[in-house]
Amino acid sequence: MTDRATALIGRDGELEIIAGFLEQAAAEGGAFLLVGEPGAGKTALLDAAADAAEETGIQVLRAGGVEFEADLAYSGLNQVLLPVFGQFERLGATHRDALNVALGYGDGPPPDRLLVSTATLTVLLQAAAARPVLMVVDDLPWLDRASAGVLGFVARRLAGSRVGFLAALRPGEESFFERAGLPQHELGPLHEQAANALVSSCFPELAPRVRLRVVAEAQGNPLALLELPAMLSGAQRAAAEALPMVLPLSRRLQALFASRAADLPEPARRLLLLAVLEGSGDLRVLQAAAGPRQIEDLAPAEQAGLVRVDDRTGRLVFRHPLTRSAIVELSTSGERRRAHRALAAQLADEPERRAWHLGEAAVEPDEKIAGLLEETAQWTLRRADAVGAVSALLRAAELSPAAADRSRRLAQAAAVGAAFSLETDTVSKLLSNAGEASPESATYLLTAVAAAFVLLNGDGDVITAHRLLTQAIEDQARPDRISDTGVFEAVSGLFLMCRLGGRPELWTSFHAAISEFAPDVPEDLYLLGQTCADPVRTAAGVLPLVDAAIAGLRSETDHLRILTISSTAHFTDRQPGCREALWRVVREGRRGSGVAPLITALDHLGLDAWLAGHWDQAQELADEGLELSLAHGYPLLTWAFRYRQALIAAACGAYDGAHTLTDEMLRWAAPRRIGQAGLAAHHVGSVAALGRGDFEDAYQHATAISPAGVLASHVPLALWVLMDLVEAAVRTGRHTEAAAHVTAIRDAGIAAISPRLALLAAGSEAIATADSNGLGLFEEALAIPGVDRFPFDLARVQFLYGERLRRARSTKESRPHLAAALEIFERLGARPWASRAARELQATGQTNAFPDQPAHDSLTPQERQIAMLAAAGLSNKEIGQRLFLSHRTVGAHLYQIFPKLGIRSRAALRDALAELPEPLHARSQ
Repeated sequence: MTDRATALIGRDGELEIIAGFLEQAAAEGGAFLLVGEPGAGKTALLDAAADAAEETGIQVLRAGGVEFEADLAYSGLNQVLLPVFGQFERLGATHRDALNVALGYGDGPPPDRLLVSTATLTVLLQAAAARPVLMVVDDLPWLDRASAGVLGFVARRLAGSRVGFLAALRPGEESFFERAGLPQHELGPLHEQAANALVSSCFPELAPRVRLRVVAEAQGNPLALLELPAMLSGAQRAAAEALPMVLPLSRRLQALFASRAADLPEPARRLLLLAVLEGSGDLRVLQAAAGPRQIEDLAPAEQAGLVRVDDRTGRLVFRHPLTRSAIVELSTSGERRRAHRALAAQLADEPERRAWHLGEAAVEPDEKIAGLLEETAQWTLRRADAVGAVSALLRAAELSPAAADRSRRLAQAAAVGAAFSLETDTVSKLLSNAGEASPESATYLLTAVAAAFVLLNGDGDVITAHRLLTQAIEDQARPDRISDTGVFEAVSGLFLMCRLGGRPELWTSFHAAISEFAPDVPEDLYLLGQTCADPVRTAAGVLPLVDAAIAGLRSETDHLRILTISSTAHFTDRQPGCREALWRVVREGRRGSGVAPLITALDHLGLDAWLAGHWDQAQELADEGLELSLAHGYPLLTWAFRYRQALIAAACGAYDGAHTLTDEMLRWAAPRRIGQAGLAAHHVGSVAALGRGDFEDAYQHATAISPAGVLASHVPLALWVLMDLVEAAVRTGRHTEAAAHVTAIRDAGIAAISPRLALLAAGSEAIATADSNGLGLFEEALAIPGVDRFPFDLARVQFLYGERLRRARSTKESRPHLAAALEIFERLGARPWASRAARELQATGQTNAFPDQPAHDSLTPQERQIAMLAAAGLSNKEIGQRLFLSHRTVGAHLYQIFPKLGIRSRAALRDALAELPEPLHARSQ
C-alpha cells in the first residue's frame, strides 16, 4: 500500500463525495469546502482529488495558504494563476494590466479589487474552454486578504462553467474568505476500525495493547495515529516497556496542540499541568493541591475550549487527549516535580498513586520512596500488569541508596520481565545490572528464575531450565540462608518446568521445595501442586480447600490468583466455578490490562468450553489465544492452543487437520523437550482413532500416556484417557488389560474427584464387564448427578450402553440411549461419533437415523473462497485484506459456512471442502 493510499484509510465516504463533486464541476462548475480539525487528513484528500482530476484530463491549479505570506497581497492568487499565465494575453488591456500589477508582473497603481476579481474569473473561463479546470486550495484561512477576497468572489460565480473550486480549512478559524452559503463537508475523526487499520498498516510491529493506547489518545486524528507511534522506543512499541502517562508529541503534533495552551496565563497552565498529572480529573484533588482559590484560574482554559467540566461526573475533561501531552511538553522538569509533590500530599489514602507521584518528584536516592514503589510493583503485578510492575521496580532501583537493595529490585524486575516475555536482551541487561550493583546472594533465586525463562524462550530446553532452578533452590535450602527473596517466584517457576516437562521424576524437586519453604509458599501454590502434579493420588484430599478457594473468586481482583486457583480445576472438573472470574480477566485483558493473563484465561475458558460441549466457543477462544500468543511473543503458550484445536478437529472427524496441528505442536515442543506436548498429541490421537474405529491405534495412543492397569504417577492426562484405554482394550480383545485398568481406577478412588470422572470410571467398568451385570453398571453411570454438564462424555457412555443393549437383543430399550447420544453428537458436530450412533440406531429398525447431510452446493462463490482461504490457515484479518472485506464480515461468513458444511470448527474446513462437488461454473467448462 502506498503512503498516499495509507493516508486515505477510512476516508472512502469522503472520496466518494469528492468524486461526485469533480464530475459535477467538470460539467457545470461549482465550489466545495472540506472542513476539518488539524491533522484530520484534509491535505491527503486534496491530493487525492488533484490526482483524480488530472487522470481525467482536468487542469489542476493548486495553491496553499502560508502563514509568512499572509501579509503579501495577492500571493495566494499568484500561485493559482501562474500555470495559466499564457491566458493573460487574451484579456482586454484593462483586465490584463490589473492582473499583471496585482500579481507583480507589471508596474502601476494598485488595481481595483473588483477589476482583479473579474479578470481572474475571465482567465479561468478562458482556460476552461479547452478543458475543465479545478482550483485546489489548502489552508484557506492563511491566504492573504486580497487573494481570499478574489477567490471568494470567483467561487460564487462558477455555476454553468467548467471550473471547480475545492478548498480546505479548519472549523471556527477566522478568514477573509467569505464561505457563507458555499457547500461544505465536515471531516470527522476516523472510526475505531479504520484507526486501527491505519496504525496497523504503518506500524505492524506495534503490540496490540500499545495500539489500543495510541488509538485512544489520537481519537481518530490521522496525523496523531501516524506520528504518536513514531515517538515511542522499540521496547515501548513491543509493550516490553511501560508507556509514559502522557505520550510524547512530534514537532508537528506539538505545533497543532500546544499553540492554544502556550497562550494561556501561567496560573492556568500550572493548574492544567496538575490536572494532567493527576489523571482522573477529580476537582477535589486538584483544588486541594492547587489551593482553595486557585481553581478559578482554570477559567481561561475553559474559555479557550481546552477543558470542560463534565456535568454528569463533575470531573475535569480535556477536549482532546493530546492536549494533555502538549501541556506536559510546555512545562519544565522543575514544574513537573512540584506538581507531583503537591498531588502526592493529597493522596494519603491511595498508596499506589501516592508512591508513583513521590517517585516522579524525587531527584535523589530515597529508600522510603523506593520501598513504596516496590510495594506498588507487587500490587500492580496482582492486577497482571507486568510491564507496570517492571517500571515501578526499575524506578525503585534507581532510588535505592544501598547497592544490595538496588540489586534485589533489578533482579526482581528481570524475573518478572522474563516470566512475562520481555525481550531476552532486555532481561539479560537487567541481570547484568543487578550483578554489577551487588554480587550478594540475596538476589540469587530471582536471577535464576529470570535466567531459566530466558533459556526457555531462547534455544534452551525445559530439562536444562528445570535443572538450573532446582540447583538454585537447593543452594538456598539451608538454615543459614541470607534471604528468602525470590522463593515464591522460584518455586512457581519450578512448577511450570515440571508441568511442561511431563516426566514424573522432575516433580521430586518441586515437592521437596514445597516442603522446605512451606512458610514462604502460599496455600494457592500448594493446592496447585496437589491438583496438577499427581491428581490421581493427591487431588481428592484437598478438594474442600479447592472448593473454598474457587468460591472466593467471586470477589477476587488479583488476576494471577484467579488464574492459579482456576488451574486447580483442570483435573478436578470445577471449571464452572471459575468461569465468571476468568471472563473478568479476559474483559480487562482485552482492554489492555495484561496480555499474558488474558492468554492464560482464554486457555482455561477453552478447556471449560470443551468439557461443557461448547465446541464452537472453545474453537474461537483457541484461535484468539493462539493469535495473541504469536503476536506478543509467548511461544510457550502456543502449543496448548494447538492442542485444543487439534482435539476439536479430531472429535469432529477432521483427521488431517488434527494431524497437522499436532505436527506443528510437536515441531516446536520436541526440541525444547516439552514432554507434556507429546502426551497431549497422544490424547488427540486416541480421540481421532476411536472416532474412525481404529481401536488398535487408539489403544497404542492411550497406553503411551499411561500403561494398562496403571494410572501413571505424575501424569495427570491419564485421567483424560481412562475410558479411551478401556474401550480400546475391550474392542481389541485385551480383556485382561481392560479389567486391570478398571481395578486401578477403582483402587485410586477416581470417582470421588468429580461427577465426570465418576461417569468415566463407572462407564469403564461397565464396558469391561461382559455379562448382564454390565448393563446395570451403565445404568449406575448414567444416574450419577451432574453428568449432564459433560455432554461428550455422557453421549459416549449412552452410545456404548445403547450398543450393548442392541447386541443383547434389547432393541427397544437401546433406542432411547442411541437417539440421545446421536442428538448430542450432532449438536457438538462430532461427525464420526454421530455416524456410529446413527448406524447402531438404524440397526434397531429406526429409519432416518443418519444425520442430515450438509448442503454443499449451497455455498456461494464468495463463501467458497473464504472457506478455502481459512482452510489454508489464514486469519480472518488476512482473509479480509485479500478480499477487501472487514474481519467481522469474514467472521460472519464463516458463521454461515460452518453449518452448511456440517462442521463446527475451522480445523474441519479442509476435510469438508475436499468432499465438495465442483462448482457449477467449473463443471460447465
